[in-house]
Amino acid sequence: MAFEDHLAACNNHDPDRYRPFLVGGIPMGHVRHNLAKALSKHAAISDDADNIRLDDSLTDFNSRSRVLAELAAGLAADGLVPKLRGEMYPVKSEFEAKPLAEIDRAAVPGFGLPAYGVHLNGYVRSDDGGIHMWVARRASDRFICPGMLDNMVAGGQPIDLGLMENVIKECGEEANVPPDVAATAHPVGAITYIMETEWGLKPDTMFCYDLELPADFTPSNADGEVETFYLWPAEKVVEVVRDTFEFKFNCNLVIIDFLIRHGLIPPETPGYLSLIRGLRK
Repeated sequence: MAFEDHLAACNNHDPDRYRPFLVGGIPMGHVRHNLAKALSKHAAISDDADNIRLDDSLTDFNSRSRVLAELAAGLAADGLVPKLRGEMYPVKSEFEAKPLAEIDRAAVPGFGLPAYGVHLNGYVRSDDGGIHMWVARRASDRFICPGMLDNMVAGGQPIDLGLMENVIKECGEEANVPPDVAATAHPVGAITYIMETEWGLKPDTMFCYDLELPADFTPSNADGEVETFYLWPAEKVVEVVRDTFEFKFNCNLVIIDFLIRHGLIPPETPGYLSLIRGLRK
């Protein structure tokens, strides 16, 4: 296998399986045909064969959110989306837009809505200038990718937090990083992908951060989401990402981006430019 296999795994959707989902008359997501059939039974949903549309008479944030909550609860009860999580995500067509509504995180792929998150690579420089990376192993009870390797810190972007606020919160919960240290994380760009999953479509954007940590810092988990942490030389991380699927699917992309930026995947690597282009679909 190769680095490119991870990009392919995260961009494997079939557009013909979906219909556009409109909110406020604006294309917002994409719904599978079987889910569209279930949604069309609700009075607030219209199905015109080309689109699935939330009733245009719902003109404000609260009324749209209330109906989406009803729809999500019904879909979860019927096993068409996962158990609801009580964490609310914004419904908007692009990151800078004003949210038109909010919806439970678990239902986001079912509606094919854009979602956002923060991913942080924690690393340490050795005395000779070499890079070691902190790698997390997800707890075995995680709903998604239990027991797999992960970035040191990562989390979805809820509706009520700014990006750096979320970085600091996730750093504290997942790795026990003090707020003043977490606040020194550097934003280094964003990665996008569109992935088909069991539950629907994931058009995701991951805002990426690098955090250089002191040599005497050891992360520890506070929220039960991480089983353990490893401090690996970057060369081992390169091998594991290049040769295996041991990392959670989207974390591979975040690490590939880090390795490129730090010269650990050099320009002479076969497919180098395709990797760079493939990180931002």
